[in-house]
Amino acid sequence: MNQNVFKYKLDFYYQQTLIYLVTLVLYGGILGSFVQDQFVVAFSIPILYVIILFFCIALVTLFLNIWRQRKLIVEQDRIIFHARHREKEIHVSDIEWMHIGRERFVQTAGRFQQISIKLKGRRRAFRIRVGRYERDRELVAEMERIAERVPKRKLKRFPLRRE
Repeated sequence: MNQNVFKYKLDFYYQQTLIYLVTLVLYGGILGSFVQDQFVVAFSIPILYVIILFFCIALVTLFLNIWRQRKLIVEQDRIIFHARHREKEIHVSDIEWMHIGRERFVQTAGRFQQISIKLKGRRRAFRIRVGRYERDRELVAEMERIAERVPKRKLKRFPLRRE
């Protein structure tokens, strides 16, 4: 069985945590002082507590995303959204339409930013943001292969006003 596994990228969470840690160390280093061969940090300044809070939130978010183990598995006849404790499976035969393109309100580089998948019997479409997964070009190529077998999204045309 031909199957491709695309892991969820965590580099943003690593960078965010590292930036808050560096900010905490630099700010603490600037405020700190050497007193009798000991380094003392002034904990009376509220901004230090805010930086510590942001660092802790970023660290918890990073560990939660590592723990969740999110993946997107693309097979010949189905797409699987995998997390540690659950899976959501989409069969190609259940797809009403599929659109590969840009996200309307996000200004990032790249022609292929998101993949929208509308299922039969479901009101809202699934939205896969390509940049959040490793090997994004391969992901787009796999989705284009699946999109050849399903209908394209019909664009809504607004009627012209007649006066």
